[in-house]
Amino acid sequence: MPIEGGPLDPVVNALAQAGWHPQARHINSPNRDARPPGMLVVLLVIHNISLPPGRFGGAAIEQLFTNRLNPGEHPYFRQVAGLRVSAHFLIRRNGELLQFVGCGERAWHAGVSTWRGRSRCNDFSIGIEVEGTDARPYTNRQYTRLATLTRALVAAFPDIAGLAGHDEIAPGRKSDPGHSFDWSRLVHESGVPPRMREL
Repeated sequence: MPIEGGPLDPVVNALAQAGWHPQARHINSPNRDARPPGMLVVLLVIHNISLPPGRFGGAAIEQLFTNRLNPGEHPYFRQVAGLRVSAHFLIRRNGELLQFVGCGERAWHAGVSTWRGRSRCNDFSIGIEVEGTDARPYTNRQYTRLATLTRALVAAFPDIAGLAGHDEIAPGRKSDPGHSFDWSRLVHESGVPPRMREL
């Protein structure tokens, strides 16, 4: 049955039925597995990433999420090349949307984490990486894309009840998306209820 929502309808329907965003560039990550049986998606987790740290563009993030990062290309890569990590989505600085894992599957993005008393956030969340750093402002195109994506995901997965940063579900261990991220702008532009930011 179609989900009503104006111009987002085709995107919402594709996400709800197949778990893949039709406007994203799809790059399959092997770093994923099945969610626990009957597990509903109730949380969106916002991250940031740049590889090497503070440098934007290039193929390093895609390579990391597909286990193809060459540790010899940069000294920092030696620290992370062996990690097996992923996210469902990545939003580049220019607003380009990439998807690595279908929304019905579990991406390996949150690690040790807790939200509203529930541990293992990977089980019940969708992870969205925004290319950036904790301190540097994100771009207008990124906020526009993130707001549109958030609105579509909330429509496609009506059990989603929260928006959280990686730092909020893994305090003391993670700091992203950082103090440069404007949560009020995301809530306003996406049109989601402000209560979704309650931790």
